[in-house]
Amino acid sequence: MLDTLDHLEGVFVGSKTLEGATDIALGLVNELGFSTLIYDYSPVAVSHEGELVTPSHVTMRNVPDDMVDLWCHGGFYQRDPVQHMAMASTMPFVWSYRRNKNSTALAGRLTEEHQPVASYLHDADLISGVTVPIQRARGDLATCTAIWHGARDSFERDARHNLATFGLIGQVFHEHAYSLFSKQQRRSTFAHLTPRERECLRYSADGLTAKEIAHRLNRTVPTVTMHLQSAARRLGARNRVHAVTLAHHYRLLEL
Repeated sequence: MLDTLDHLEGVFVGSKTLEGATDIALGLVNELGFSTLIYDYSPVAVSHEGELVTPSHVTMRNVPDDMVDLWCHGGFYQRDPVQHMAMASTMPFVWSYRRNKNSTALAGRLTEEHQPVASYLHDADLISGVTVPIQRARGDLATCTAIWHGARDSFERDARHNLATFGLIGQVFHEHAYSLFSKQQRRSTFAHLTPRERECLRYSADGLTAKEIAHRLNRTVPTVTMHLQSAARRLGARNRVHAVTLAHHYRLLEL
Protein backbone atom coordinates (compact mmCIF):
# COMPACT_ATOMS: atom_id res chain seq x y z
CA MET A 1 0.00 0.00 0.00
CA LEU A 2 2.89 2.37 0.72
CA ASP A 3 4.26 1.69 -2.76
CA THR A 4 0.84 2.57 -4.15
CA LEU A 5 0.75 5.79 -2.12
CA ASP A 6 4.24 6.75 -3.25
CA HIS A 7 3.28 6.01 -6.84
CA LEU A 8 0.14 8.15 -6.71
CA GLU A 9 1.95 11.07 -5.12
CA GLY A 10 4.54 10.82 -7.87
CA VAL A 11 1.83 10.85 -10.54
CA PHE A 12 0.37 14.12 -9.25
CA VAL A 13 3.56 15.92 -8.28
CA GLY A 14 4.31 17.12 -11.81
CA SER A 15 0.97 18.88 -12.20
CA LYS A 16 1.13 22.63 -11.52
CA THR A 17 -2.51 23.51 -12.23
CA LEU A 18 -5.90 22.36 -10.96
CA GLU A 19 -6.94 21.50 -14.49
CA GLY A 20 -3.88 19.33 -14.91
CA ALA A 21 -4.40 17.58 -11.59
CA THR A 22 -8.05 16.95 -12.47
CA ASP A 23 -7.03 15.45 -15.82
CA ILE A 24 -4.73 13.04 -13.97
CA ALA A 25 -7.45 12.08 -11.47
CA LEU A 26 -9.94 11.52 -14.28
CA GLY A 27 -7.49 9.23 -16.04
CA LEU A 28 -6.99 7.20 -12.87
CA VAL A 29 -10.70 6.69 -12.24
CA ASN A 30 -11.22 5.87 -15.93
CA GLU A 31 -8.82 2.97 -15.41
CA LEU A 32 -11.20 1.69 -12.71
CA GLY A 33 -14.15 1.82 -15.10
CA PHE A 34 -15.65 5.16 -14.04
CA SER A 35 -16.50 7.75 -16.70
CA THR A 36 -17.33 10.84 -14.66
CA LEU A 37 -15.37 12.74 -11.99
CA ILE A 38 -16.78 15.35 -9.62
CA TYR A 39 -14.61 17.18 -7.10
CA ASP A 40 -15.63 19.99 -4.79
CA TYR A 41 -14.13 21.85 -1.85
CA SER A 42 -15.92 23.87 0.85
CA PRO A 43 -13.79 25.91 3.31
CA VAL A 44 -16.90 25.95 5.52
CA ALA A 45 -19.22 23.00 5.00
CA VAL A 46 -22.39 24.40 6.59
CA SER A 47 -23.86 27.80 7.31
CA HIS A 48 -24.37 28.95 10.90
CA GLU A 49 -27.97 27.76 10.41
CA GLY A 50 -26.83 24.24 9.49
CA GLU A 51 -27.48 24.29 5.73
CA LEU A 52 -24.90 22.94 3.30
CA VAL A 53 -22.84 25.75 1.79
CA THR A 54 -22.22 25.69 -1.96
CA PRO A 55 -18.52 24.85 -2.43
CA SER A 56 -15.99 27.52 -3.35
CA HIS A 57 -14.50 25.15 -5.93
CA VAL A 58 -16.39 22.66 -8.10
CA THR A 59 -15.04 20.64 -11.00
CA MET A 60 -17.22 18.23 -12.98
CA ARG A 61 -15.94 16.17 -15.89
CA ASN A 62 -18.10 14.26 -18.38
CA VAL A 63 -21.45 15.50 -17.10
CA PRO A 64 -24.40 17.18 -18.90
CA ASP A 65 -23.88 20.86 -19.71
CA ASP A 66 -26.42 22.10 -17.17
CA MET A 67 -25.30 19.99 -14.21
CA VAL A 68 -22.76 22.44 -12.77
CA ASP A 69 -25.30 25.28 -12.86
CA LEU A 70 -28.01 23.17 -11.21
CA TRP A 71 -25.75 22.02 -8.38
CA CYS A 72 -24.06 25.37 -7.79
CA HIS A 73 -26.91 27.82 -8.47
CA GLY A 74 -30.10 25.77 -8.65
CA GLY A 75 -30.06 24.42 -5.10
CA PHE A 76 -29.32 20.82 -6.08
CA TYR A 77 -26.14 20.73 -4.01
CA GLN A 78 -28.18 21.35 -0.85
CA ARG A 79 -30.65 18.60 -1.86
CA ASP A 80 -28.03 16.05 -2.88
CA PRO A 81 -28.23 13.12 -0.43
CA VAL A 82 -24.71 11.99 -1.32
CA GLN A 83 -23.37 15.31 -0.03
CA HIS A 84 -25.33 14.90 3.19
CA MET A 85 -23.89 11.41 3.64
CA ALA A 86 -20.39 12.75 2.99
CA MET A 87 -20.90 15.23 5.84
CA ALA A 88 -21.49 12.34 8.24
CA SER A 89 -18.78 9.98 7.00
CA THR A 90 -15.00 9.74 6.97
CA MET A 91 -14.90 6.61 4.83
CA PRO A 92 -15.41 6.15 1.07
CA PHE A 93 -18.84 4.75 0.24
CA VAL A 94 -20.70 3.27 -2.72
CA TRP A 95 -24.07 4.78 -3.64
CA SER A 96 -26.78 4.10 -6.18
CA TYR A 97 -30.17 5.50 -7.11
CA ARG A 98 -31.31 2.14 -8.46
CA ARG A 99 -34.91 1.58 -7.50
CA ASN A 100 -34.52 -2.18 -7.17
CA LYS A 101 -31.77 -4.33 -5.71
CA ASN A 102 -30.11 -1.32 -4.06
CA SER A 103 -27.98 -2.27 -1.08
CA THR A 104 -25.74 0.82 -1.07
CA ALA A 105 -25.58 3.69 1.40
CA LEU A 106 -28.52 5.42 -0.31
CA ALA A 107 -30.94 2.52 0.21
CA GLY A 108 -33.93 3.67 2.23
CA ARG A 109 -32.69 7.25 2.53
CA LEU A 110 -34.37 8.93 -0.43
CA THR A 111 -37.29 11.26 0.30
CA GLU A 112 -39.41 13.73 -1.69
CA GLU A 113 -36.80 16.39 -0.96
CA HIS A 114 -34.26 14.42 -3.01
CA GLN A 115 -36.60 13.76 -5.95
CA PRO A 116 -35.29 16.55 -8.26
CA VAL A 117 -31.73 15.26 -7.85
CA ALA A 118 -32.73 11.62 -8.29
CA SER A 119 -34.82 12.35 -11.39
CA TYR A 120 -32.05 14.36 -13.01
CA LEU A 121 -29.43 11.66 -12.42
CA HIS A 122 -31.77 8.94 -13.70
CA ASP A 123 -32.36 10.94 -16.90
CA ALA A 124 -28.59 11.43 -17.32
CA ASP A 125 -27.92 7.74 -16.54
CA LEU A 126 -25.57 8.79 -13.73
CA ILE A 127 -27.20 6.78 -10.96
CA SER A 128 -24.27 4.85 -9.46
CA GLY A 129 -20.97 5.99 -8.04
CA VAL A 130 -18.40 6.13 -5.29
CA THR A 131 -17.69 9.14 -3.06
CA VAL A 132 -14.66 9.91 -0.91
CA PRO A 133 -15.42 12.42 1.90
CA ILE A 134 -12.36 14.37 2.99
CA GLN A 135 -12.97 16.17 6.27
CA ARG A 136 -10.11 18.37 7.42
CA ALA A 137 -9.32 19.36 10.98
CA ARG A 138 -10.53 22.96 10.58
CA GLY A 139 -14.01 21.96 9.45
CA ASP A 140 -13.54 22.24 5.69
CA LEU A 141 -14.92 19.48 3.49
CA ALA A 142 -13.99 18.09 0.11
CA THR A 143 -15.66 15.29 -1.79
CA CYS A 144 -14.27 13.33 -4.69
CA THR A 145 -16.90 11.37 -6.59
CA ALA A 146 -16.61 8.98 -9.53
CA ILE A 147 -19.71 7.90 -11.42
CA TRP A 148 -20.11 4.89 -13.66
CA HIS A 149 -22.23 6.03 -16.61
CA GLY A 150 -24.75 3.37 -17.51
CA ALA A 151 -23.66 1.16 -14.62
CA ARG A 152 -24.27 -2.52 -15.13
CA ASP A 153 -25.83 -4.90 -12.59
CA SER A 154 -22.43 -5.87 -11.20
CA PHE A 155 -21.58 -2.25 -10.36
CA GLU A 156 -21.97 -2.49 -6.59
CA ARG A 157 -19.73 -5.57 -6.37
CA ASP A 158 -17.09 -4.09 -8.69
CA ALA A 159 -17.16 -0.70 -6.95
CA ARG A 160 -16.66 -2.22 -3.51
CA HIS A 161 -13.74 -4.22 -4.89
CA ASN A 162 -12.05 -0.95 -5.93
CA LEU A 163 -13.22 1.14 -2.98
CA ALA A 164 -9.88 1.28 -1.15
CA THR A 165 -8.01 2.21 -4.32
CA PHE A 166 -10.47 4.94 -5.18
CA GLY A 167 -10.35 6.25 -1.62
CA LEU A 168 -6.59 6.63 -1.89
CA ILE A 169 -6.86 8.35 -5.28
CA GLY A 170 -9.38 10.82 -3.85
CA GLN A 171 -7.23 11.65 -0.82
CA VAL A 172 -4.01 12.14 -2.80
CA PHE A 173 -5.79 14.16 -5.48
CA HIS A 174 -7.33 16.46 -2.88
CA GLU A 175 -4.04 17.07 -1.07
CA HIS A 176 -2.43 18.07 -4.36
CA ALA A 177 -5.41 20.17 -5.46
CA TYR A 178 -5.54 21.98 -2.11
CA SER A 179 -1.91 23.05 -2.49
CA LEU A 180 -2.91 24.78 -5.75
CA PHE A 181 -5.88 26.72 -4.36
CA SER A 182 -5.80 30.50 -4.22
CA LYS A 183 -6.50 32.36 -0.98
CA GLN A 184 -10.00 33.12 -2.27
CA GLN A 185 -10.73 29.44 -2.90
CA ARG A 186 -9.72 28.66 0.67
CA ARG A 187 -12.18 31.25 2.01
CA SER A 188 -15.92 30.72 2.22
CA THR A 189 -17.96 32.44 -0.48
CA PHE A 190 -21.14 32.22 1.58
CA ALA A 191 -20.42 35.56 3.26
CA HIS A 192 -18.27 38.47 2.15
CA LEU A 193 -16.51 41.27 3.99
CA THR A 194 -14.27 44.04 2.69
CA PRO A 195 -10.59 43.94 3.74
CA ARG A 196 -11.17 46.86 6.13
CA GLU A 197 -14.24 45.21 7.67
CA ARG A 198 -12.28 42.02 8.23
CA GLU A 199 -9.43 43.99 9.78
CA CYS A 200 -11.72 45.83 12.19
CA LEU A 201 -13.49 42.61 13.19
CA ARG A 202 -10.14 40.88 13.66
CA TYR A 203 -9.07 43.55 16.15
CA SER A 204 -12.47 43.37 17.81
CA ALA A 205 -12.01 39.61 18.18
CA ASP A 206 -8.74 40.38 19.99
CA GLY A 207 -10.72 42.40 22.52
CA LEU A 208 -9.96 45.92 21.29
CA THR A 209 -12.56 48.68 21.59
CA ALA A 210 -13.53 50.89 18.65
CA LYS A 211 -11.31 53.62 20.08
CA GLU A 212 -8.32 51.26 20.32
CA ILE A 213 -8.93 49.96 16.81
CA ALA A 214 -9.10 53.53 15.50
CA HIS A 215 -5.73 54.24 17.11
CA ARG A 216 -4.19 51.10 15.55
CA LEU A 217 -5.48 51.97 12.08
CA ASN A 218 -4.99 55.73 12.34
CA ARG A 219 -8.68 56.27 11.63
CA THR A 220 -11.47 58.06 13.48
CA VAL A 221 -13.73 56.20 15.91
CA PRO A 222 -16.85 56.90 13.76
CA THR A 223 -15.07 55.37 10.75
CA VAL A 224 -14.19 52.21 12.67
CA THR A 225 -17.71 52.00 14.08
CA MET A 226 -19.09 52.32 10.54
CA HIS A 227 -16.92 49.39 9.35
CA LEU A 228 -17.98 47.24 12.31
CA GLN A 229 -21.65 48.00 11.77
CA SER A 230 -21.35 47.33 8.05
CA ALA A 231 -19.68 43.97 8.75
CA ALA A 232 -22.49 43.05 11.14
CA ARG A 233 -25.13 43.89 8.52
CA ARG A 234 -23.38 41.83 5.82
CA LEU A 235 -23.22 38.84 8.17
CA GLY A 236 -26.75 39.24 9.48
CA ALA A 237 -25.38 39.60 13.00
CA ARG A 238 -27.36 40.98 15.92
CA ASN A 239 -24.40 42.76 17.50
CA ARG A 240 -20.62 43.03 17.38
CA VAL A 241 -19.98 39.86 19.39
CA HIS A 242 -22.32 37.94 17.12
CA ALA A 243 -20.52 39.39 14.07
CA VAL A 244 -17.16 38.18 15.38
CA THR A 245 -18.61 34.71 16.02
CA LEU A 246 -20.04 34.47 12.49
CA ALA A 247 -16.87 35.82 10.91
CA HIS A 248 -14.89 33.12 12.73
CA HIS A 249 -17.37 30.48 11.55
CA TYR A 250 -16.90 31.51 7.92
CA ARG A 251 -13.13 31.86 8.39
CA LEU A 252 -13.20 35.46 7.27
CA LEU A 253 -10.76 36.68 9.89
CA GLU A 254 -7.83 34.61 8.64
CA LEU A 255 -4.94 36.47 7.04
